[in-house]
Amino acid sequence: MSACIEDWSETIRQAAASGEPIAIVGGASKDFYGRPALGRPLSTLSHSGIVAYEPSELSLTARCGTTLAELEAALASQGQMLAFEPPHFKGGASLGGAIAAGLSGPRRAAAGSARDFVLGAKIIDGRGEILSFGGQVMKNVAGYDVSRLLAGSLGTLGLLLEISFKVLPLPAATASRRYAVDQPRALELMNSYAGRPLPITASAWEDGTMTLRLAGSQAAVAAAEKTLGGELLACEAAADYWLGLRDQSAAFFAGQMPLWRLSLASTTPPLDLPGAILIEWGGAQRWLRSEAPAATIQGAMAKLGSGAHASLFRGSEQMRSAGVFQPLAPPLLALQRRLKQRFDPAGILNRGRMYPEF
Repeated sequence: MSACIEDWSETIRQAAASGEPIAIVGGASKDFYGRPALGRPLSTLSHSGIVAYEPSELSLTARCGTTLAELEAALASQGQMLAFEPPHFKGGASLGGAIAAGLSGPRRAAAGSARDFVLGAKIIDGRGEILSFGGQVMKNVAGYDVSRLLAGSLGTLGLLLEISFKVLPLPAATASRRYAVDQPRALELMNSYAGRPLPITASAWEDGTMTLRLAGSQAAVAAAEKTLGGELLACEAAADYWLGLRDQSAAFFAGQMPLWRLSLASTTPPLDLPGAILIEWGGAQRWLRSEAPAATIQGAMAKLGSGAHASLFRGSEQMRSAGVFQPLAPPLLALQRRLKQRFDPAGILNRGRMYPEF
C-alpha cells in the first residue's frame, strides 16, 4: 500500500471519529458542478499513473489522479479511445473526477455513458476502509455492480483510488455534416435517424443548424454521407466544433447566465421555457441558458414525467447552495440515504455536494 493511501485512510478515519467533513479534490476542473463542497480539502492528484493496460482486452486500469490527457495519449498510441468522451473543461481534469462526476460527451447517445464503461474500482469508504469492486476486464464483472454505482456519486460514497474501464478502437473514418433546419424538424430527423442503421456518433442543434458526426468504416461513413446529404464540415472545423461541445468552450456556453442541463425523452417537442437552447444526444440532452427561476424549470421537467429532470450545471454560489439537482422522489431519496449510510455512516465525504440531506 502506498504512503498516500495510508495517509488518506487514516485522515478519513480521524475525520469520521470527529465528524469533520472532507472535500475530495482532483484536478478541480469540475468545481463548479454540484453544490459547494464542505470541509477540509483532500487532494488526490499525487496518486496517478496507469496501473495496467491490455489493448487486446480493451481494458485499462489507472489511479484516480491520472489526467485524462495522459490516458487519451496512451490510448491513441494503440488506436483506441475513451468512447464516452469525458469532458475536460480545463486543463488537469483527472480520471477520478471524470468518474465521480459521471459526465459524458457528444458520443454518449451512441456509445454509452461513463458508468457503462466502468469495470471495477478501488475506494476508501467513509470509515477509512479500502474496498474493491468488480474486475479489470469485461469477463470478470459479475453480480451487483457496485463500481458503476460510484459513477456520478460526486465523491459522496468514497474516495476513488483506482478505476478499471473498457476502451474502444478509434474509428477508421469520421465526417461531420451540417443542415439548416428549425428545432422541431431537427428533433424529428434525429429521432428518425436513431431508428436506422446509420453510423451517427454525435448530434447537435443550435440556432437553426443541426450537425451530425458520422464515424466507422470508410465504406459506412461514405454511404451515410450519400444518404444524409448536407454540407460537409472541414476536418479541423469539425474537430473544433465537437471539442467545443465536449468542454463547453463554444460560444453558447460563454457568459454568466445560468446554464441548465435538461435530461428528457428524445422525442419531447420543443420546450416552452425562456432562454437559449442547445440540443445534444438526439434530443435527450438539452442545454438551457435562462434566468428563469429554478422552480419554473424543474417544474416543467416534473410535468413531463418519464424521468425528465433539470440540473443547474453552472450558476452563482447562491443558486448552487439553494439546490442543483432535481429534488428526488421519496423512494429514491430513501435509497440514496441508505447508500450514504452504508458507505459513509458519519457523513463526512463531500458533505452536501449532491443534496443537503447528505
